[in-house]
Amino acid sequence: MTDPTSSPTTPDPTAPATAPAPTVWPTFQATDAQALINFLVGSFGFIATAVYRDGDRIAHAQLDWPEGGGVMLGSFRSDAQWSRPPGTAGMYVVATDVEAVHRRAAAAGAEIVRPLSDTDYGGLEFVASDPEGNLWSFGSYRGEAPVH
Repeated sequence: MTDPTSSPTTPDPTAPATAPAPTVWPTFQATDAQALINFLVGSFGFIATAVYRDGDRIAHAQLDWPEGGGVMLGSFRSDAQWSRPPGTAGMYVVATDVEAVHRRAAAAGAEIVRPLSDTDYGGLEFVASDPEGNLWSFGSYRGEAPVH
């Protein structure tokens, strides 16, 4: 996590512009949230930015994608008002180097559900499953430009 007592740094004018902070956060729950966090970090390259525990369960975790955005997850509680069964989520993650993410995921033992391939809508993509059964599609397609 970031140290809130550290002083801000001066922005590098030669650095590429950063994306705005995400305002949409996909959320899901896991039977073994800590194991899933370890998998997503080790197999795909997410960054565990925040992990808050409540005893032996994960109350809340924020995993950031290095290229922007991220997901939030926690331990499954069937009695919670905000609750969905584990293993039912599907995510699409934009990656600049899809082949590198694919190599990392395969080397880590992730189940590749759909192999690396070109899509009809313009992009390179593959789909992997995490240990809970959620599907993760990684691709180079960044979506269409918003219409204003």
